[in-house]
Amino acid sequence: MNRRQFLHSMVASAAFAAGSHAFALPGEKPRRVGLIGNGWYGKCDLFRLMQVASVEVVSLCDVDRRMLAQAADMVASRQGSGKKPRTFSDYREMLKERDLDIVLIATPDHWHALPMIEAVRAGTDVYVQKPISVDVVEGQAMLAAARKHKRVVQVGMQRRSTPHLVEARDNIIRAGKLGTVGLVEIYCYYPSRPLNIPDSDPPDYLDYEIWTGPAPMRPYNRLVHPGGWRSFMEYGNGTIGDMGVHMFDMVRWMLGLGWPKRISSSGGILILKAGKANIPDTQVATFDYDELKIVWQHRNWGQPLDPKYAWGATFYGDKGTLKAGVYSFDFTPLDKSEPVHRDVAYELDRFPEDKTEARLEQHVAPAIRRHMLDFLAAIDSRRNPVADIEEGYISAACCILANLALKTGRTLAWDPAAQRVTNDEEANRLLRRPYRRPWIHPETDAV
Repeated sequence: MNRRQFLHSMVASAAFAAGSHAFALPGEKPRRVGLIGNGWYGKCDLFRLMQVASVEVVSLCDVDRRMLAQAADMVASRQGSGKKPRTFSDYREMLKERDLDIVLIATPDHWHALPMIEAVRAGTDVYVQKPISVDVVEGQAMLAAARKHKRVVQVGMQRRSTPHLVEARDNIIRAGKLGTVGLVEIYCYYPSRPLNIPDSDPPDYLDYEIWTGPAPMRPYNRLVHPGGWRSFMEYGNGTIGDMGVHMFDMVRWMLGLGWPKRISSSGGILILKAGKANIPDTQVATFDYDELKIVWQHRNWGQPLDPKYAWGATFYGDKGTLKAGVYSFDFTPLDKSEPVHRDVAYELDRFPEDKTEARLEQHVAPAIRRHMLDFLAAIDSRRNPVADIEEGYISAACCILANLALKTGRTLAWDPAAQRVTNDEEANRLLRRPYRRPWIHPETDAV
């Protein structure tokens, strides 16, 4: 770490501890930021960055004109300059300006790969939402682009920056209090219900052709935009790709794991058959690390096993059990010593605007702020961030492979060196989704 990086780190730490909404070295220019995807989580990420860094938001991009205009007004009211960002409907036009230091990408999942690759080509560092891709080859191309263009890419898997989960990793798992871990159960039991709304013409403020982009064209339905696209496989990878990737990535990070040896899965639409959603409402997937098994289960119906941990992970060790989720963790030792419980630490006193921000997950805001600080520190030092694009690729690809195991009805053995499924050409063909014309699927040798 050079002197400048050291000073910036000290200023950032002091400012964050004091609850400052911006920090910079004397004479340092604010970082110029652009956001692609101005919906719920795009604004959530952007406003957390604005809380902890000296930035000027200069560009916003979205294909929903109403959402874009609202975001521009909100940004102008929050940033120190009071300036309203430029607005774009095409991310390519925004990136052609080549005047950004950082680009945040918070589009639906099927629109992560192309903007991220174009952004690193334009010389910006990138914060891209999870999961990084909807197919495995997209992820491979994104990783190749980040490395080729020497850009820092942080993935929005902020469990790696959640304070109470960092404590659980450091003071429980790394301290050896679990002993040998042989099984981890990861799960999501958030209930849903069948929804049926007639198809219609898209609203005049939405460019539905571009919103659909490389995905298959479906008749417009207001279930899809905004937010409901997660219930359709055309735009994502179902609950395991949305919620499962967070918990699988958290377990990999806590235990220091890379690729599993084998992945199997079963499930389908077993209960919620009457709605338009086409994602599995029930799924079990096993990520096999030989001496360790990670088992995912979701039910989009019924009750959770433990209401305190409706979305989380349970680590079973020969010395104790650890339950970990976004709200808390609980460690229960087998030797009858004192259990350990921690709750999420809110920061509403230091960041009072969190109290009134629409749809903000207040319990997640501290983790996003720390994730942004890690991203900024990685940019300054040119190191890999805690949720580097390669980690995002591994976690996303494994969840995609679980869906392919479900589709083929076979256990898939992954070869990390070849980046292919071993002895299964059908599965390998499924590593790439067809792109709708005129969009062209990214390739690792053409980024």
